[in-house]
Amino acid sequence: MEHYIPLFLTKYNYWVYTTLMMIGLWAMIAKNNLVKKIVGMNIFQTAIILFYVSIGAKYGATIPIIEHGAGHGAEAAIRAADYINPLPHVLMLTAIVVSVATLGVALALVINIHRRHHTLEEDEILEQLREP
Repeated sequence: MEHYIPLFLTKYNYWVYTTLMMIGLWAMIAKNNLVKKIVGMNIFQTAIILFYVSIGAKYGATIPIIEHGAGHGAEAAIRAADYINPLPHVLMLTAIVVSVATLGVALALVINIHRRHHTLEEDEILEQLREP
């Protein structure tokens, strides 16, 4: 048990992401209100984005831009381990854009559902749909 405490304390960021993901998943599954489900989906997406950005970070590394004064271009580019990998950050920037677009479309659909059924509760909407 004593070996797990330092592991827990040094990897606390993973516990935060896991907790956020579970809160989002719980909101998507357990809530009946459609807006709360969308908020849960957004929390879930944000937790995944934070996770990928976190694993892309590297201690002691620098941004992947070769400076003119740091030597010749080919010599500086060989030490790629000194640079942060920009791929996770670029992919998560795309994920943020997709997340915002998904949120906008979902909220527009919820507005249309509310106009048609006059409620946002999932069970009431299903009950209205089952009535002949």
